[in-house]
Amino acid sequence: MPKGNKKLERFISRTKIYLIIIAILIAIICVLNYRFIPVGIGVYTIIILYTIWSNKKRKAELSEQLKDLTLDVNNTAKTTLINSPFPLVMCETTGNIIWRSEKFVSEFSETNINDKINDILKDIKVTIETQENKEKGSINTECKINNKDYVIMGSYVKSKREQEYTTILYFIDSTYTKKLEQKALDEDICVGIMMIDNYEEINQRISSEVKPLITTQVEKFIYDWASKYNALAVKSDRDTFYCIIAQKDLIKAKEDRISILDEIKNINLPESDLSEIIQPTLSIAFSDDGETFIEKTTSTRAVIDIALGRGGDQAIVKMDGKFEFFGGRTQELEKRTKVKARMVSHALKELIQESDNVIIMGHSNGDMDSIGSAMGLYRLSKTLGKEAKILNEGVGIGLERFIETAKKEEEYADSFITIEEAKDLVKPNTLLIVVDTNKKNYVEAPELLEQISRVVVIDHHRRSTDYIENAVLTFHEVYASSASELVTEIIEYSQIEIALTNIEIEALYAGIMLDTKNFTFKTGVRTFEAAAYLRKCGVDIIKVKKWFQSDLETYQTISNIVSKSEIINDNIAISMYEKDDVNANIIAAKSADELLTIGGITASFVLGKTGDKVYISGRSIGDINVQIILEKLGGGGHITLAGAQLENISLQDAKQELMNRINEYFFEMEN
Repeated sequence: MPKGNKKLERFISRTKIYLIIIAILIAIICVLNYRFIPVGIGVYTIIILYTIWSNKKRKAELSEQLKDLTLDVNNTAKTTLINSPFPLVMCETTGNIIWRSEKFVSEFSETNINDKINDILKDIKVTIETQENKEKGSINTECKINNKDYVIMGSYVKSKREQEYTTILYFIDSTYTKKLEQKALDEDICVGIMMIDNYEEINQRISSEVKPLITTQVEKFIYDWASKYNALAVKSDRDTFYCIIAQKDLIKAKEDRISILDEIKNINLPESDLSEIIQPTLSIAFSDDGETFIEKTTSTRAVIDIALGRGGDQAIVKMDGKFEFFGGRTQELEKRTKVKARMVSHALKELIQESDNVIIMGHSNGDMDSIGSAMGLYRLSKTLGKEAKILNEGVGIGLERFIETAKKEEEYADSFITIEEAKDLVKPNTLLIVVDTNKKNYVEAPELLEQISRVVVIDHHRRSTDYIENAVLTFHEVYASSASELVTEIIEYSQIEIALTNIEIEALYAGIMLDTKNFTFKTGVRTFEAAAYLRKCGVDIIKVKKWFQSDLETYQTISNIVSKSEIINDNIAISMYEKDDVNANIIAAKSADELLTIGGITASFVLGKTGDKVYISGRSIGDINVQIILEKLGGGGHITLAGAQLENISLQDAKQELMNRINEYFFEMEN
């Protein structure tokens, strides 16, 4: 209500009170002397008539004041609109321009602004349709006109014509602000870490005369690369360099795909017989995450851990919270030293001894490697006198038979538990050991990672960006063939005597056989040493091979999948298992292995479907990095063996996505 009306109401209210008081006083006088009644009535009538006249006059005066005030406001508003310092236009959403300010006309005199306004109005219409209140509202958007940036602000109201709106738009030039923002962004500092992957191998296996020549060349390549992109590189350790670079220069380096990854391989090694074995490679990490140098350095350290966990010879750049990967196309270099295995074995023993109980789990849809490594750690825990359980719910072909056989043994009758049973076993000092995966969302029970604070990770897959953080102990070696190989080393170098049972020995050996495809893929010296240790423990190799035998129906299914394969790029085989099958992932993996035995095929991909999930298994002989391809689909693994899992997608659409990622891979290789 207008302020004047409120004052008038208060005035009238007070007048009524006065009239009532006067009436009471006149009544009292008349009661005391009845002769005053005519006089009292006359006086009171005059007072009422005067009051009515006075109120009317007051209302007229207030009304006149309000008119003058409204006129002043309207004139001021009109003057403000006409003389607005910003270009201003009033138009309808049909594109009809009602009025333009002088500033608008002068600003866009040489521009065909009508088309631009129509584009803006189309966007405004879409915005209006999404609003709850469609009668009126505000507008805030951006556009570029004549190489200038504008912030467009204003409001809209619904016109009398149905579905049409009248809008007032202010064009605020934000070009200078944008340039300042971009300048600040370009000059923002990113922190980098560069590490020589195989420094220890170079240090141990090359003569002291040659070693300085190689390290000097490596340093020269690093400093030259840093100078090329206006960066500052500082050596902080014998194999580590810190790098400070502006964001705009880092973007240029990204466009060149972090060329130093390939340049470093041009180093001439004096000892040619070792050149392929110990060719120096780098792991590189950059990050702009954080406000201070300390925060950015902390973020970069986390990124370099990912690069190292993916096998080295690659660069990872984290900008705006997103990761970009470069390189990583060479085989992981096997580390001959077993110092870390001994240290982990000792540390794990201490952690188990300090725990109330131990829960061991692998990845979802477990395989022989996850079960084998879990059983090895189960025996270690039991030897140390701790209660231990293995979490396993998903079983498939081969594994189901193995689990049934294991449960026939008295000790393993109740050693395998479900997720719900595992939750009931959680205590304040429970130790959770995760094997054969480092991904948070790929473990058998992700919720246990939240419930249990003391977590150990033992894995051999390339690290992904969603890896399990804050583990109290991590044994992550991407050169290893399998988690079973790593667990075998832990048992072998344990300071206590561990008596593995026959089923546990077979499980560990089977895990190594599974991931190496019968010792043909990703098999190093330490793989054979682990197998030799299990052989000394008395493994029955013939019995282990029986676990990998397929029934006739499965074999026929695999043969059918192989026969329907499609060859792309002359050497990549792609096929699909179209039946909805709970064992689709296992059949797809076996089919991909089988395709790789065909001459001329250097990589194979097989897709299978279980419910609303599509599984993709990728295999390679090493020429093509299937891990990089499937990582683009959210998967991971190794250069020669990888997998991915897609949800809510058809097989055909998943196949098309896979082919798109393969094309991207070769495009990146060419560039």
